[in-house]
Amino acid sequence: MMPYHSLDVEQSLPDSHQHLDQKPDKPEEACGVFGLYAPEENVAKLTYFGLYALQHRGQESAGIATFEGDKVYCHKDMGLVSQVFKEETLQQLSGNLAVGHTRYSTTGSSLKVNAQPALVNTRLGTLALAHNGNLVNAIELRQELSKRNHNFNTTTDSEMIALAIADEVDRGKDWLEAAISAFQMCSGAYSLVIGTPMGIMGVRDPNGIRPLVIGTLEGSPIRYVLSSETCGLDIIGAEYLRDVEPGELVWITEEGLASFHWTKQPDRKLCIFEMIYFARPDSIMHDETLYSYRLRLGEQLAKESYVDADLVMGVPDSGVPAAIGFSRKSGIAYGEGLIKNRYVGRTFIQPTQHMRESGIRMKLNTLKDVLAGKRVIIVDDSIVRGTTSRKIVKALRDAGATEVHMRISSPPVTHPCFYGIDTDNQDQLIAATQSVSKIAEQIGVDSLAYLSWEGMLEVTGEDPHSFCSACFTGDYPISIPEDVKRSKLILEKIKVRTAF
Repeated sequence: MMPYHSLDVEQSLPDSHQHLDQKPDKPEEACGVFGLYAPEENVAKLTYFGLYALQHRGQESAGIATFEGDKVYCHKDMGLVSQVFKEETLQQLSGNLAVGHTRYSTTGSSLKVNAQPALVNTRLGTLALAHNGNLVNAIELRQELSKRNHNFNTTTDSEMIALAIADEVDRGKDWLEAAISAFQMCSGAYSLVIGTPMGIMGVRDPNGIRPLVIGTLEGSPIRYVLSSETCGLDIIGAEYLRDVEPGELVWITEEGLASFHWTKQPDRKLCIFEMIYFARPDSIMHDETLYSYRLRLGEQLAKESYVDADLVMGVPDSGVPAAIGFSRKSGIAYGEGLIKNRYVGRTFIQPTQHMRESGIRMKLNTLKDVLAGKRVIIVDDSIVRGTTSRKIVKALRDAGATEVHMRISSPPVTHPCFYGIDTDNQDQLIAATQSVSKIAEQIGVDSLAYLSWEGMLEVTGEDPHSFCSACFTGDYPISIPEDVKRSKLILEKIKVRTAF
């Protein structure tokens, strides 16, 4: 067993809890994963750029582990990818394969110890695991691993998956057998990139709730790339090959890529919010960019909920494609009425109380000469609590808009996610407790309309049963244990208590 060489800097302080009014009024993505098998390439630097392209999937922490034979080098820390890695750090991460991760925590707190990749030693060497998703049986899995005398260094379900694999390896199985045995113990959403001294694995759960794609780099032999989205391939010049299928494990070694379907009944249930909001608009799903799908959402929204107005605008950036689609279908002019400060990111410096009360102007500012005297349709992709929507509407009225109509390019979010998306508990979801007319009154709009569930699925052009839309319907494709529901409620209450 070879120990890994850590390049980590000093322990970072945990994030302070955000004031609820500052917390993004959106579901928050869990993580981005990236993997690369590319002998004779600078795998650390390529992985850095891959994570840079996936930064939208998590801004809390980032990490890269590289393998050079039996030696493993790892650096991870709190912060954005560009803050965690410097040129000199990447130069020390040598090897021919790499695993990378950028994180937004859903299971486990905001501490450096929970940053990924998770590293575990086994009789066959170290494994490094990067995980996007969430296990719904994490409590039971932790209990089982405890019975097997495993100690835990983190509070994440990702470490549990890594330990489950290590346990099977130490019982005499090879990497593939151990991984497949471990996955049988896991229930929930997981897209994984796993590094070992022999090669890397890419894995999706039997429902394929979180995305994972395969790409290739030119060269001989062919070099393979794994990424949460195709935008991670594009940035390093890799060509998209295909998706990792639900219930599939791809094993990439010096012999090439091998595929293993480790579950007999895969049931595709890609998270529909990946298509509506989470994934970048330039990423490809179902043979088209998500920008094209989001345009159609806006067109469908205009068909379902037209209102006479002078201007259609989107909430930057995620609402813009649907707003353009709404404009095209309705014939109402599209324009920009809000400008986003693209340099506002996560910060440890809290704004003053006056700045909090002034609304959204740290991130969005109005164009008063565009909005004055106009009847405005503002398009966004979702409303979770309504706090940001209310501030946006007030800002538009303060800028002189005579009417403000809000259109949402997804159905009302009425149920929490347990598969790796950080949503509020049900009693904090405004659409779970209020009617559409009441929500309109609370956020201060002249009218409010959501896209229908049927319309959202129809414009995918795919089998509507191949998506998870539990946050809109409460129909969870993987059953949620009652203790998991209770634990989420407890965590949300803690967030509320500590946010002020």
